[in-house]
Amino acid sequence: MDERHARLLTEVAAEAQATVAHTGIAAFSPRVMAALGAVPRHAFVPEEERASAYLDEPLSIGHGQTISQPYIVALMTDLLELSPGDKVLEVGAGSGYQAAVLAKLARAVHTVEIVPELARACRARLARLGFADVAVHEGDGAAGLAVEAPFDAILVAAAARRAPRALVAQLKPGGRMAIPLGEPGATQQLVVVAKNARGEVAARPVLPVRFVPLTGQFN
Repeated sequence: MDERHARLLTEVAAEAQATVAHTGIAAFSPRVMAALGAVPRHAFVPEEERASAYLDEPLSIGHGQTISQPYIVALMTDLLELSPGDKVLEVGAGSGYQAAVLAKLARAVHTVEIVPELARACRARLARLGFADVAVHEGDGAAGLAVEAPFDAILVAAAARRAPRALVAQLKPGGRMAIPLGEPGATQQLVVVAKNARGEVAARPVLPVRFVPLTGQFN
């Protein structure tokens, strides 16, 4: 890990402390921070953004999509409370950065991307970097991935007005989903959706955020 990467981890840790009143999390799990430190963010951004790869901010990856701010990646990952044996679904693969972080913490990661060009580039990038436990699927992530369900955790990297029913249905009892909810183009609320052993669902708002809109067909 070079100096820029190490500095980014320090900034992410400081941001966790600064937002504890919203999130209730003063420090992210050591496993999450180790995963963030193990994934080379510069490998997931376009060449013209490489100089900014280790800034704690979102960056454009083309096609109207972004790679999320590292602090948000860490927060959403931490909220899932992943165990090494978990199977995770990510909706919105983008460049593959979030999936790579998840892969450092879980047994298997399935990520779905609706933009064909991004899906193909993401698949090739993750394979080249050795993330063999990530399966990249091209399609409508709002519909989930029924063939691989249920999932221990689901992370949605785009904003929806409400949590898609298909994703809630594919969440295993005892599982958690992190999803930004709200209007496209406005400030949304990052929400944790938890399903208990009886299949009952409860949602908890965590932090105001801004994400690109979730596309696809869902209800």
